[in-house]
Amino acid sequence: MPGTRLNKYIASSGLCSRRKADELIESGAVMVNGKKVLELGFSVQPKDKVFVNGKLIHPVKHVYYRFYKPAGYITTAEDEKGRKTIYDLLPEELHNLKPVGRLDRESTGLLILTNDGDLINELTHPSVKVPKLYRVSINGKISQNDIDTMYKGIELEPGKKAYAQVDVLEINNNQTVLEVLLYQGMNRQIRRMFEYLGFEVLTLKRIQHATLTLEGLKRGEFKPIKPGQIKDLKNFLNRIAEKK
Repeated sequence: MPGTRLNKYIASSGLCSRRKADELIESGAVMVNGKKVLELGFSVQPKDKVFVNGKLIHPVKHVYYRFYKPAGYITTAEDEKGRKTIYDLLPEELHNLKPVGRLDRESTGLLILTNDGDLINELTHPSVKVPKLYRVSINGKISQNDIDTMYKGIELEPGKKAYAQVDVLEINNNQTVLEVLLYQGMNRQIRRMFEYLGFEVLTLKRIQHATLTLEGLKRGEFKPIKPGQIKDLKNFLNRIAEKK
């Protein structure tokens, strides 16, 4: 029987992506029916028992949700400082889902939640260049020179440049409202880029991630992503991968 490739079986449990599963296999962390397996192409049969780091795993049905994160919550399951997390707002049956990327505590907007490790990897891996769109307000009036600087790149870390495409939506009362498009995921990237230029970010909201948007969501609300939307998202990611 052909069975299921071991890395796909591990990924289908929601533990990690297939790429990470390959690393686990090569490290000797995976056992099938009590025997360590190092072969990446190993096929798992329906009655086989697969253990990762001593824990029995099972395939699970992949589920996908959109969540409108409000300000004041961090994007993690637990916080050693006792701060509120997004899981304080979610029902317990969704606590096994992982966010695709992060939004810092005071940022708001779209988070994709899923147990699909492969999709998380595709949406967040630096080589994929998935677009993320943000609505941002800053103090002061931005200049075309500042916009050009963000487009050409700002070195936020030694040897690492951050890039952003910026469109001005509105300037009034010494504030500027903008749309910022990113293809990267550096820590607090937008806030740090504007800080470098001498601006303070007043509000920051992610309004789109790849093909998914906040449409139909209220702040703090979550909704399942429809199968057709997931199909569109995966087709979009495949087109990006073909251009690499």
